[in-house]
Amino acid sequence: MNWRRLNGQRIEQPLLDAVEETIIRETDAGFKLKVCIGTDSQVIGDEVHFATVIVFLREKRGGFMFISNEKSTRKMTLRERMILEVGRSVEVAYSLCTLLDLYDVALEVHADINTDPAFESNTALKEAMGYILSMGFVFKAKPDAFASSSCADKVI
Repeated sequence: MNWRRLNGQRIEQPLLDAVEETIIRETDAGFKLKVCIGTDSQVIGDEVHFATVIVFLREKRGGFMFISNEKSTRKMTLRERMILEVGRSVEVAYSLCTLLDLYDVALEVHADINTDPAFESNTALKEAMGYILSMGFVFKAKPDAFASSSCADKVI
């Protein structure tokens, strides 16, 4: 995955190093951090566009994010797309969890899946929730999953 900041600046170093530098810089500045990871996708023509975000929240002081965009030409159902979104988020969370534990930074994985059964995305809710919770992560779904449903949604 290639990562960038919201202003478009590419993150050239390995993700783990960039996240560690960020944690050190922010905690040295006196901020208590929480990290929320989420992915959203959108079908555009024959492609599925994915955006994965790592949102760094400064307690009572706003936040910022790292962004990764990818495209796929593979045909897939909505349910499969939802599970792929969750898989991408869990992959990133898993790669960062040891580092976040080391610096005592809270972690949440957000899924762009509606908890209301009236919505189509709800068909993947139980699987997504089981997957995320079985990995030991805190799980959030809509309407509380702002990392996926707001942040990632805006950068697809």
